[in-house]
Amino acid sequence: MSSLLPEPSPLLRLPIACSWMARSWMARGAAIALMALLPPQAAQAASGPAAVAGNTAWVLSASALVLFMTLPGLALFYGGLVRSRNLLSVLMHCFVICCIVSVLWALFGYSLAFSGGGRFLGSTHAFFLAHLNGTPGPGGLPGPVYFLFETTFAIITPALIIGAFPERVRFPFVILFSALWLLVVYVPVAHWVWGGGWLAQLGVLDFAGGIVVHTTAGVSALVAAILIGRRRGFPHHLIPPHSPGLTMAGAGMLWVGWFGFNGGSALAANATAGSAIVATHLAAALAALTWIGLEWLRIGKPTSIGIVTGSVAGLATITPASGFVGPMGALAIGLAGGLVCFAATNLVKGRLRIDDSLDVFAVHGVGGMLGTLLVAVFAAAGLGGAGLAAGMSIGHQLGLQAIGVGATALWSAAATFVLIKGLEALVGLRVSAEEESDGLDLSSHGERAYEHS
Repeated sequence: MSSLLPEPSPLLRLPIACSWMARSWMARGAAIALMALLPPQAAQAASGPAAVAGNTAWVLSASALVLFMTLPGLALFYGGLVRSRNLLSVLMHCFVICCIVSVLWALFGYSLAFSGGGRFLGSTHAFFLAHLNGTPGPGGLPGPVYFLFETTFAIITPALIIGAFPERVRFPFVILFSALWLLVVYVPVAHWVWGGGWLAQLGVLDFAGGIVVHTTAGVSALVAAILIGRRRGFPHHLIPPHSPGLTMAGAGMLWVGWFGFNGGSALAANATAGSAIVATHLAAALAALTWIGLEWLRIGKPTSIGIVTGSVAGLATITPASGFVGPMGALAIGLAGGLVCFAATNLVKGRLRIDDSLDVFAVHGVGGMLGTLLVAVFAAAGLGGAGLAAGMSIGHQLGLQAIGVGATALWSAAATFVLIKGLEALVGLRVSAEEESDGLDLSSHGERAYEHS
């Protein structure tokens, strides 16, 4: 994703050598982890057709890993956190978003985000994927490969938002909101940062989505939670997750998939990809430990929900910085993510009493914005990072990062407010009190996740 990447290096044939391991998702995650651990000096610089072939193999694998994050990773992570009578509705939301976004991205979204050199929006040159095969992606990647990788990012971003309003919204609202939000919020911001738009021209750094994915989704989730309103019983009655086991399984899938999310954003099988994966893993691990440590102090017990929420906070926080920072910088960012996101969760739900049901803003939004700002600090060569642009100071880069976060947050909030108000008048937002009590599985889809004898 980043335009400030070193020349590809040749951990290129490793995906081929390890292709037998791709028979299972967990084996594929292990192969990627092994690639990350190889020292850069273990191979010489690669070039030419062999390099493109290796990079292509890696980005194709990373694309599969990122899709795996949504289906089934995010679906199970969110599904376990809601009540049992709403499990299928959450899975349906993730699945239908995947389908809708894939079609819209192919028809219009990809072109508006990644073709043309406009400051605020791309062009219509690649509408309906015209010229896709004849237009190579970054680093000579085949056009369809680059399109596929970007598709998986476009899918997971609106899927994150549904964690703000499960168990109470109408299915037509989910469909229309996700489709419109993709075109109105995600597409322009992706162009601003990754498509050569005005934030990229300023020099804003976002390796894998702290701004494009987590800030947009997190801020939009907060606005949506406020406008749609609380679940019945919140905050006076505890609404516990029905299956922490499903949530832990989904979180494990997210962690493995995030190797493709961040490592794949190097768009090459090289040392940057390996460094991004190492940073991703370390930040997630320390953030998870930080979270359960705080939880232990507060309530006297570490919980399964706490450790997985902490890991996701670390993953979100390291995302914008993963390809720019060293291992120790990643640990510092993971620690900060665990501390700050834990405090944000308690603030949003405890003090403000906003029913952002699955903590999208506090974990993804706050984590993504925090990590984006910390890029300016820990990317500095003196702190073990890859180094800032020539002549760029930490203070100047921090100012640019703040502009990127602020502009994106304002656009996301304003656009989401208008979309929700418009859809409220058009199709309505919430199900009836009776439908909410019965659960959306039955009232919206005529099915039950569990049949009890």
